[in-house]
Amino acid sequence: MSVGTAFHPRTAPLNRKWQWREWSGYFAASAYADAPDIEYNAIREAVALIDVSPLFKYMVTGPDASRLVNRVTVRDVSKLKVDQVWYTCWCDERGKVVDDGTITRLAETTYRWTAADPSLRWFRLNASGLDVQIEEITETTAAVALQGPLSRDVLESVTGQFFGDLRYFRRRPSRVADLPVDVTRTGYTGDLGFELWVDSKDAVTLWDALMKAGRPFGIRPAGMLALDIVRVEAGLILLEVDYTSSRHALIAEQAYSPFELGVLGHFVTFDKDDFVGKAALQAEQRDGGPPRRLVGLEIDWGGIEAVNAAQDLPPAVPAVTTRVPVPLFAGRRQVGRVTSTTWSPILKKAIGLASVAGEHAESGNRLEVEWTVEARRGRVAATVVPLPFFDPPRKTAVAQD
Repeated sequence: MSVGTAFHPRTAPLNRKWQWREWSGYFAASAYADAPDIEYNAIREAVALIDVSPLFKYMVTGPDASRLVNRVTVRDVSKLKVDQVWYTCWCDERGKVVDDGTITRLAETTYRWTAADPSLRWFRLNASGLDVQIEEITETTAAVALQGPLSRDVLESVTGQFFGDLRYFRRRPSRVADLPVDVTRTGYTGDLGFELWVDSKDAVTLWDALMKAGRPFGIRPAGMLALDIVRVEAGLILLEVDYTSSRHALIAEQAYSPFELGVLGHFVTFDKDDFVGKAALQAEQRDGGPPRRLVGLEIDWGGIEAVNAAQDLPPAVPAVTTRVPVPLFAGRRQVGRVTSTTWSPILKKAIGLASVAGEHAESGNRLEVEWTVEARRGRVAATVVPLPFFDPPRKTAVAQD
């Protein structure tokens, strides 16, 4: 049975239509407003507050904490500095991705590790022989994302502290309403934004302070439907939607290597100590790389008009992200599948993330997406494009005081 997060006393009254979904055993608001575009606009034009507490969270400490992180993940932790955050993934022995998440180095031998799936057992299995402690802090640590072009204004207003010099994927301790708060310049929106980490008992106080400080800036709470749209625009993958964890894969084709998942492949570091899956990934590279690639697709509006007109209907696209995979064709041959499809309000385009055979993954290639209208299958032309679709300079820009 799902339970409310530490922010639930505040998010529940705001969710007047009771549009909830389950996220790792917690209630997560699908939408607070009548339509997700209202919350989408807050993320892209002003500032939004998103409860991300259901993320699985772990604290890794001890003399061998760095050795564990290095052993499990594909990146070289010796290059991760204190107060820096990394996005990374970890693999099984076959070089297939188990999960992806962020790792924040809080001190020389202290890390905060997030994951989409429960990972405590996996981490502890790989900690054999190491002097390290792994504590799950999912319930005791609440997290909220403050996202949008005005997010820094709100953060500075509520903390009384300048954050313009905090670089992308960096961390800084702060205080809000006399409470200790950990701030990271991270998020899942592809926009300027921060995530605030706080003791669960202080979550409501933090929420109230942020909403009060954000009122002059048009702050809104945002739910999962709006978040799904912006993360596709940002080219960000979602576990069990754009790829399947190797732990859940029923057949070989459902398991993915990091090199099949876009940016994750760029993180793989072979010139470091052995890590889980290293030998398999090296063999994959010697054999010419994996057969599939993650790409972006821009879907032709004219084709959408045509398949709707064939059923005497006006053109229409769903207002929310479609997570049901559909076939992707080159001529008569299926060459992949589209995993996430959405209408981008800011780009005024239908876009999607797709897993496609390597020979068709080059930008500019023309493919066809299966498109169903009134239970009749058709095809709509699409163009392979680089990811991300939307990448504003403000996301990584550093301001001067």
